[in-house]
Amino acid sequence: MEKRTIVTMPGDGIGRVVLEETLRVLTAAGFEADYIEGDIGWEFWINEGEPLPQRTIDLIAKHKIALFGAITSKPKEAAFNELAPELKEKNLVYSSPIVNLRQHFNLDICLRPTKSYLGNPLNFIRRGAKGKIEEPAVDAAIFRQNTEGLYGGVEWSDPSAQVYDALMTHPKFVKNFGKTAKEELSVSTRIFTKNATERILRAAFEHAKKYNYPSVTLCEKPNVIRETSGMMYKMAQEIQKVDYPNIELWNTNIDAQMMWLTKNPENYGVIVAGNMFGDIVSDGFAGLIGGLGFAASAQMNPDSGIGVFEPTHGSAPKYADYEVSIVNPIAMIESACMMLDYIDEQTIAKKIRTAVAEVIAEGKVRTYDMMKMAGRPDVIKKGAASTQEMADAIIEKISEELKVKS
Repeated sequence: MEKRTIVTMPGDGIGRVVLEETLRVLTAAGFEADYIEGDIGWEFWINEGEPLPQRTIDLIAKHKIALFGAITSKPKEAAFNELAPELKEKNLVYSSPIVNLRQHFNLDICLRPTKSYLGNPLNFIRRGAKGKIEEPAVDAAIFRQNTEGLYGGVEWSDPSAQVYDALMTHPKFVKNFGKTAKEELSVSTRIFTKNATERILRAAFEHAKKYNYPSVTLCEKPNVIRETSGMMYKMAQEIQKVDYPNIELWNTNIDAQMMWLTKNPENYGVIVAGNMFGDIVSDGFAGLIGGLGFAASAQMNPDSGIGVFEPTHGSAPKYADYEVSIVNPIAMIESACMMLDYIDEQTIAKKIRTAVAEVIAEGKVRTYDMMKMAGRPDVIKKGAASTQEMADAIIEKISEELKVKS
C-alpha cells in the first residue's frame, strides 16, 4: 500500500512537543507515512497577518488528513497589538485559525470520545450506598456540531443601521433593548440550519448503532432557546422514529446535564449537541476521565473525506518554555488513534490504545497531572514523568507486544 501523506500542524505552545512525541508513537506502532508540516498559529498572525496561510489550506485540500497540536488565541485588541508594525495599517482582525479551518472545509462533524482508563488516579469517584466509594466506568461519545451556532462568527458591536433596523422588527428586541443606544449594543447570533443539524444528528445515531450504544442524548435547551434547540430536538425525534427505532432518544437540558454527569455518568453513551453546548458537555465529561490531558477530538467532513484530529486542550504557553516538557501527551496520542480509525488502520490504533491502557494501569509512569501536582518545572524532580518519558513508556509497551507476537 502506498504511504499516506499526513499534514502535521504543531501550532503554538505545547502543540509541537505533544505532536512530536505522538509521531514517535505512531512510528513505533508500525504506521508508515510521510509527514509534511503546515504553518498555522500565532507566529504567522504576528508576521503575516494570517494565522491560517493559504499554503496550509492547500496542503490539507490535497492530502485530506491532518494532525493538529494546539493554538493560541487572544482577544481582539491584544491580537492587534502583537502584529508586526508594518501590518497594523492594514485593518486586520484576528480570528481563530482552527475555527476558520473547520468552516472552510465544512468540518461540521466533531467527535469527542471520553472513556476512562482503569487505574487512572484522576478518574471520577463518588460515594455510594453506606458510604462505599464507587468508580463508575465512563464511556461517552460527544458529537458536537462544529461550524454553526455561536461559533458561526456572525457578530456585531455597534451594529449597522441595517442590522439594527432588522433587530427592531422583533417585538422582544423592541421591549428589552429598544431604548438602548445602538453604539452600546454587541450582538452574537446562534444560527442552526436544518442540513447541518441533520448531519450531526445522523452521525450520532450511526455511531450509536455501530458501537451498540442503547441511547442517544440530545443535550440542548429547547424549553428556552425554542427556535434553534427546539428545531434540533424535533428533528432528532423524527430521525429516531423513522430510522433508529431501536435506539432510545433522551433529551436533557445543558444545565441539568452538567449536574447529572457527576451523579450517573455511566448512564450516558452518545451525546449530541450544538456547538457551544457540545463544547461545554465534552469538557465536563473529560473532567471525569482525567481532564484535558486525556481529551481527544476529530473534526470531519464525510463528503470530502477531510479530517483534522487534535487534542481539545490549548497551547499552554507557560509550559512550552520549560526546559523539560511536563505536559501529558495522551490526548494527542488518542487523537492520532482517532485518525487511524478514520483511515481504516484500526489494528494499529488498537495496538496503541492497548499500550496506553497498560502504562496507566501499571502506574509506574505518570505525568504531573496524574500525580495531582501543580504544573511547575520541578515536578520532574518530584517523580513526575516528562512528556517524552510518557511516550517512551507507551512505545516500550508496544515493543513488548511486538516481541510476543514475533
